[in-house]
Parts: sequence; C-alpha cells; structure tokens
Amino acid sequence: MNDEGAYDAWARATLALSLLAIDPEGLRGLWLRARAGPVRDRFMELLDALPLPRRRIHPNITDDQLFGGVDISATLSSGHVVETRGLLAEPSALVLTMAERCPGGLAVRLGQALDARSHCLVALDEGAEPDEILRSALSERLAFFVALDGISLSTVETVGIDRPAIEAARDRLGRVTLDPGQAEQLAVLATQCGIHSLRPPLLAMAAARASAALFGRDRVDTDDIERAATLVFAHRAIEVDSSQPEEEDPSPPPAPDEEPQDDSHDGDDQGELAIPEEILLEAVRAALPPDLLAHLAAGRAASAASGASGTGAAKAGNRRGRPLPSRPGRLDGRSKIDLVATLRAAAPWQPMRRAQSPRGHLVHIRAEDIRVKRFEETSDRLLVFAVDASGSAAMARLAEAKGAVELLLGEAYSRRDYVALVAFRGDGAEILLPPTRSLVQTKRRLAALPGGGGTPLAHGLQAAMEVAHQARSRGMSPTLALLTDGRANIALDGTANRAQAGEDATRVARSLRAQGTPTLVIDTAARPQEALRALAGALNGPYIALPRADAQRLSTAVSAALGD
Repeated sequence: MNDEGAYDAWARATLALSLLAIDPEGLRGLWLRARAGPVRDRFMELLDALPLPRRRIHPNITDDQLFGGVDISATLSSGHVVETRGLLAEPSALVLTMAERCPGGLAVRLGQALDARSHCLVALDEGAEPDEILRSALSERLAFFVALDGISLSTVETVGIDRPAIEAARDRLGRVTLDPGQAEQLAVLATQCGIHSLRPPLLAMAAARASAALFGRDRVDTDDIERAATLVFAHRAIEVDSSQPEEEDPSPPPAPDEEPQDDSHDGDDQGELAIPEEILLEAVRAALPPDLLAHLAAGRAASAASGASGTGAAKAGNRRGRPLPSRPGRLDGRSKIDLVATLRAAAPWQPMRRAQSPRGHLVHIRAEDIRVKRFEETSDRLLVFAVDASGSAAMARLAEAKGAVELLLGEAYSRRDYVALVAFRGDGAEILLPPTRSLVQTKRRLAALPGGGGTPLAHGLQAAMEVAHQARSRGMSPTLALLTDGRANIALDGTANRAQAGEDATRVARSLRAQGTPTLVIDTAARPQEALRALAGALNGPYIALPRADAQRLSTAVSAALGD
C-alpha cells in the first residue's frame, strides 16, 4: 500500500471510530482486522472516545461471566442464594479478543446482546488465513470494518479524532433528520451490492445521521450518504450491479401553452439531496482494495463450506478438543461430573432442602443437579492420494505426479495430517498405504510404485472411496486428491471397454459425492480432457488441468485447492 492509500485507509478507520463514538448503540460496533503491533495499539487507544465503559472478553468466556450466576462459596457460607452480576448487566463497549476463534454459541449470545441496543462490540480479528474470519452472526450486526494492514506508524500520527466535535455531535444526534428518499436510496444501493439483509441499510442510515451530526448539520446531505455507503456496504458487497433500469413510460413533454412545473421548492425535501447511484457504487468499489475484498470473499466461502457460521453441534471427531459448557446428565460410570456446575445448580435449592431434610446435611445434591463435562470433538484430517500409474500416465507425467505427491506428503506431515496412498494400473487398484503419519514409509512405497498397463479409473475411485469410508467411521475427515490423465479403458468387470470404463467411473464418482467426500481432480494429461472435467462435475469437486507443470507447481496447485 502506498503512502496515499495508507493515509486514506487510516482516515476511514478514524472516521468509522468517530461515528461509532457518536452513536455506539445504533451502529453496534466495528470489526477490526489487524495483527498485534503499534498501529493497532494506537487505534485501541482511540477507543477511549467511546462513551461506554470498556470490557475485554475472550472466546472461551462462560455464560456465568456474561450473564451472571450463583456464587457457590458465598451461597454455601451464608445459607442463602448469592448471585453475581455478569458483564452484560450494564451497557458497555465489549472488546472481543481473538474474534476469529469465537465459537458459534458465543457469537449468537453476543448478537442477542447487541440486538438489545445497549452494548457495542469491537471484534479484534487477528486471522491470517482466509478461513479465519469473524462469524456472520457478529459481522452482520457490526456497522464498520477496519483493516490496518499496510499502514505505517508515521501515517497514524498524522490523523486523529476530534474529541470535542464528537461530544458536540452526541448532543446534536437527536435532532438530525434523514429524508425518506435517502433511506430508500441506501436500501436500493444495498440490493445492487448483493446485500439482501435489512440490517446493513439500517446501519447505513444510522451512520449517515452520525456523520451529519459530526459535521455540525441537523440534516443528512449527500456527503453523509456517500460516507455511510462506503463505510457500511463496501466490505459486505458480493456483487456491484451498476446497471440502471430503463424507463418504461417516460413523462410526455409539456404542451406548448403549459409552463414547465417549477420543482425548486422541493429541493429542501429531496431534490438537492439526491446523489446519482452510479457515483455511490463507484464510492463503494473504491472504499476497500480489491485484494482485501477477495480475501473476505474467500473467507466467507470457506466459512460457509465448513458450516462455521452455523450454531449447531460441533462435528463428532476422533480426538477431544476444548471444553464446552456442561449439560445435565446422570451417574452412568462413563461421563465425568462437573463438580462446580453441579454445586451451582444445587445451590438455589439448599434452604428448601435443609428445611425438608431430617438429617441436617449441609449440602443436598439430587439427581437433577448432576452436570457432566463436555468437550468439543475434533477430527484428524486424512489426505487420500489416488495416483494413476497406468502406461499412458507413466509415459507422460508419472514422475511429476510422484514428485508432487511427495511434496504434499511432506506438507501433510508438518501439519500432522494422516495420508493414504492408492495406485491404480493394469486391471485393478491397490491400497499401497493405509492411513498413516509415517513419512518415510510413504515415500518408500511411492518410490517403488511401478508404471504400465491399462487405466482402471473406476477401480481407483472405488478403492479410495473404501479408504475414505473406513476413515470417516473412525471419526476422521477424509479428502481425496485424484491424479490421472483421464484415459480410462478398464471397466469394473475387468474388460477392456473404454465406454463402459467411463460409465463405471462416473457411477463411482456419484457414490463418492453422495458419501460427502471432498475430491480434487488433477488432469495430468498433455491436453485437458473433457471426460475428466465431467468427472469433476460428477464429484462436485474442483478440476485443475496442469499439462506442463513440474512437481513444485503441481504441489502448489493442489495445496491451494485443498485450502492448505
């Protein structure tokens, strides 16, 4: 980012913070994407302009800390229920650290708190990868997005915020009016940007009113509309449609003896405040750099593909992850009891139970009080490599395919992923290596892989499907990478029938798709094969044609497609 671009980015960041300080309840907060450093520290210092007290929270915060609960020790010592106040008991400016790791349940709870219009949220996103992105339950509710990448500390010192102007704007905000035509224009612009939620237009209206108050006006004008559109819509835009509908029934020209109607008196209502939509669209386009928009789009796609925006139960896996809130349970000899949660559930009932108990026990625990521990289950990832070792592939690309697989195996080993190797040649397929983390053994099997014979593509897909099915039954998450030149000529019955071999491969591909196994098709032929493109469609997976790629480029393409 050049100096001018960095200056503009920091100016937008300070403007967004100023508007949030004027109307924190109406604008709900901002999404700050920046790595830790002096520039972010400087921005965090400016949060003192917010009129609400700041409270830092983290992704693993509990419901008792947020909403309050029973103080176990105080309740047991005093003999009556003593409740604690949560962080959400009073209006505050919540600062969520490591926001990209916020679980779905917490995102929903914070979203409900923001909907109550008593809090605002600053989400600190330090994500470095496209799939590390703020949950949509929060990003949809926060008015602004601020990215500080590429901004130097010298730029930060040149632009600040006007605290006296913010104080005066808070007093003026209640008198600021927004024309109905301007509200409609913001709603139409949101639709043209591919935004179909009602929250962004409402946030843009609040931003326009705060902008007018900041610049000392009691009425929203065109500059305020443009600022609101760029700050609220730019990072949400999915598509920008600048086409204008044609007028179907234009008004007829005035008759010769009629005087043109003078609409100058309407200027105070809407005419002088209107701004061409194409200008607003261009402002939205220019608000954020294209690479950042592409990064956010990739993050939204990855989040949607993985179900990260949902609020349902975490996917069951084969390894125990971080703790989850406890739930009611029973003493079955298998579940672990959460002692603190059990005591907390029993504490409100102690006075009543002591009065009813003739034995005089100090603490009375009943079956309905039992709470058991829960943990998020995580899955080991398995990369299944199905490699074409037939004669046609051996003549052309088998060496490059082996080199690419070896590079990918090294990357998988560094991430502690499991790998499996399936080779197909002649009249069948062979599982050369079941799921393993042994890099040495995998390389040895790969180096000894011979080439030659027919191309039993359906057999290879079938063997890979069996490996994926067995891995999924053990709680793993399999992904298949198919490397072939696509010249299938051996059917499942072992006959040399090219047409039947293609049909068998398509049928097995549909089974893989129904099984839910993500599959990547790498076309290693000298010329792209339409049959492999169709096979990728049947698998509902990406198709990559790499006719002249070496092992390094092939490995890079596969890693990018698999999201590594």
